[in-house]
Parts: sequence; C-alpha cells; structure tokens
Amino acid sequence: MKRLVMEPEHEAFRETVRQFIDRELIPNAERWESDRLVDRSAFVAAGKYGLIGFNMPEQYGGGGVDDFRFNAVIDEEIARYGGPAPSLSLQNDVVGPYFSSLANDEQKDRWLPGIISGELIVAVAMTEPGAGSDLAGIRTSAIRDGDDWIINGAKTFISSGINGDLVVVVCRTDPEAGHKGFTLLVVEAGMEGFSRGRKLDKMGLHYQDTAELAFENVRVPSANLLGKEGRGFYHLMHNLPSERLSIAVSAIAGARETWRQTLQYAKDRKAFGQSIGSFQHNRFLLAEMDTELEIGEQYIDRCLQAVVDGELTAVEASKAKWWCTETAKKVIDGCVQLHGGYGYMTEYRVARDYMDNRIMTIFGGTTEIMKDIIGRDLGL
Repeated sequence: MKRLVMEPEHEAFRETVRQFIDRELIPNAERWESDRLVDRSAFVAAGKYGLIGFNMPEQYGGGGVDDFRFNAVIDEEIARYGGPAPSLSLQNDVVGPYFSSLANDEQKDRWLPGIISGELIVAVAMTEPGAGSDLAGIRTSAIRDGDDWIINGAKTFISSGINGDLVVVVCRTDPEAGHKGFTLLVVEAGMEGFSRGRKLDKMGLHYQDTAELAFENVRVPSANLLGKEGRGFYHLMHNLPSERLSIAVSAIAGARETWRQTLQYAKDRKAFGQSIGSFQHNRFLLAEMDTELEIGEQYIDRCLQAVVDGELTAVEASKAKWWCTETAKKVIDGCVQLHGGYGYMTEYRVARDYMDNRIMTIFGGTTEIMKDIIGRDLGL
C-alpha cells in the first residue's frame, strides 16, 4: 500500500541513507563483524552525509528539521540493510534529543557541534545490575560537593558504553524524594573515577558497543547538569515514546526484509519436485506473515503522523513497541523454520536476524512493561 505519511523529501533522504550504506557500511561490514565493533569513523562518515543531528539547530551544524519521519527513514534503511552499522538511532532518536531539548546555551555550544559531526558519540546510562525496567530502583548516587557533583554507582547494558564520549547518567540525587529525586548528569570521557568494564558478549548484535560502566567518586561540574535538578525521571519519560516508536520502526522494517528474502527462498528452494512455497501450509504461513507485517506498518505510519501532529501518546508508542517487536520476533522465527537446516546457519541472514532481533522485545521497555502502561491507561 502507498505510504501516505511520507513526502517526496523523505524519499529523497532515503536515497542519501542508501548511498551511505552502500559506500560506507557494506565495504566494512565483514571487518566490523569480525572485530565485533563498528569503527568510530563510521559516525564521522554519517555526520558528513547529514545523518546525525538533522533535527538539531542549524547554528551548530545541524539540519534544523525536527521531523521524526526522517528518523524513521534512517531506522528503516539500517534495519533493511541488517549488517554492522553505527548506532544512529541512539544518536538521533534516543540520546540526541536530551541534548537538543535540555541543554542550555553554553552546553549546546560545547557539545552539539561534535555530536552533529559524529566526532562525539553519546550514550545514556539508565540500567543498573539491580534495576532494569524499574527506573525507580536506580541506586547510582550523586551528592553535592560545592559546585560539583560526586557520582558513585554502576550501570550495565549501556549502548555505546565503550566508545561513548558523553554519557548522560541517571543519578539519584535525593533518596527521599521518590520520582522527584533523580537528576541527569553528563559524564565525559576521561573524567577521573569513570571506568568502562568489559564489552558485553551478547547473543546477537555483536558489532554493537554494549558495556558496563563504573563511577567511583567521579567529580562532575555543575555545568554538566542536563535539564533541571530533580526532574531527571520526567525528562526520561518525555523522551521514551520516541525511543519506543524508533524500536518498533526498526523491528518491522527488519522483519519485512527477512520475510522478503524468505519469500524468494521459498520460490527457489525445491522439495519433492516443487518449490517449498507452493505447499499450502507454507503459502499460508507466508501470507499470514505478510498480513501481520502490513498491519504493523500501517500502525507505525499512523504513529508517525501523530508525531508530526504533536499527538503521539506514551500509550500509543507502547502499543507500537510491544506489538511490532513481538510480531517481528514471530515472523523471523517462522522464516527460520521455512529455511529448514539452512536457517540455523549464520552464513544465512535469517539466522543472524533471529539472534539480532531477539533483544527488541526487551530493550527500551519490555513487552510486559508496555502492556502494563496500556493496562493502567485502561483504569486497571
């Protein structure tokens, strides 16, 4: 079906993203997969193509276009490519908005040009060894010491944890204030007491930089406070809907490409003298997958239009996140089955997709948390 939400400028931007993938990512994919890490130079290359900070002010080198449909185009094309890539969704959809919307003028002068050029890689440190989806369980503390803050604690599962230059750390600054006791502080690479643990060995997405972080009496100047003291929890809640929509976009786009390749495999692969796709059971499976993916695609486009109109709610984003990621998981699992033994071989994309996709129902808020948000909205 024709995508009514996208305009000609978005499709022109899509061609730019595809050129970036063809020229900068594909030639390096095998090496990055082997190294299990994408080079920092890939972020700088993305900056030169205008793929970072297009939604940030022009005075800092950004594109000055705050239109989430451009974010979605990048997410879709990177997902369809399905290989090693810099975490542009983290830069544009997840962490970048904290800097563009919460930073004061001095901080913007200091940080935005580097973020937009790709020379400064950003990260956000929320999850802790004992606190995942329950952000209220965060124990990393920040205590005032004159004009500075002293941070102590540990974080885990932090995307861009190894290469991150600017880490937005969620800290508990008032143990007695509940949700009003959290503050966002920017820890910069090289600050004394800030250390990075091992690069975590994950089931999939091996090339992505995920790490443990430790903070031992890290002295952070008050000039690195992002947003307002005591408002950290609310700053996080404000940005989570766009992060969850971004995950939904990537999940469905990636699963659509897995399905497309599986459809071709079902046409080409022969068994008992005919293509495996011609068996009624397999034909039904592929038809069901196609239908479910299109339903997801249509809901995502509805959510994208809601973002444009300034109407997307946390509940709608939660619906998109859980349904699209669970659908993608189901579709990719079915595609592995249709490939038979070859679906278990990592030389086939479908096997890598199976491993890479599994995290989608977990990060950014688990399926169970999404359903709880929706259920609470129903008055339950």
